[in-house]
Formats: sequence, structure tokens, C-alpha cells
Amino acid sequence: MARIAGVNLPDKKRVEFALRYIYGIGPNRSSTICKKLGISDSKRVFELSEDEILKIREVIDRDYQVEGDLRRVVSMNIKRLMDLGCYRGFRHRKGLPVHGQRTHTNARTRKGKARAIPGKKKVTK
Repeated sequence: MARIAGVNLPDKKRVEFALRYIYGIGPNRSSTICKKLGISDSKRVFELSEDEILKIREVIDRDYQVEGDLRRVVSMNIKRLMDLGCYRGFRHRKGLPVHGQRTHTNARTRKGKARAIPGKKKVTK
């Protein structure tokens, strides 16, 4: 099992897809890394040599910000917005959608489970 940036990559998956398990590496970056190192698209993680794993690890450490460092940067950016008291920071603080989505209906992922309002009667016909 290959361990890169503190993440165990699944053995049976192709390298291009396995690299996506690392926080901060998506489809575009994983294919770029494979092309840069000349790793075949059809190669699986367990087929990689120690040398290839070392090269992948070096490229990721040198060129990309991933895992703990990236999570820290993102959380600091959100904290900065909240400290400034700007609109986006206010939305983060209240746990509401930040990018202008409607909240009259929907937004349940951010707002959580719908709660009944005490004292409000249901309309009957």
C-alpha cells in the first residue's frame, strides 16, 4: 500500500484515481502529475515501483499544497472573513449558504434538519 502525504492510497485503483484520495488533488492535478512523471493511465497502485512512488511523493511535496497545510489555509481564510465581519464571514458564522443561494426553501445541508416553530398552527382546509 502506497502512502503519500499521510494518506494510504487504495492498491487496486488506477493511479490517476487513487491520487484523488489526497485532499487538494482532483482530476486535473492527478492527470497532470501522471503525465509529468510518465506514468501510464492503466497502471494500478500496486504495480508502482518504489522509485515511482518516491517521485510522486516528491512532486506533490514540491509543487502542491495538500492535506493538513491546505486545510489550515482554508480554515484560516474562513476565520479571517469571520473576524472582518464581512457578509461572507457573517454567513459562515451563522451556518448559512455563502454564495447567494436561496434559503426560503432548500439549503438543508447548511441549515440542518428543519425544526418546527412552536405555537405555529398548521393550515387545515
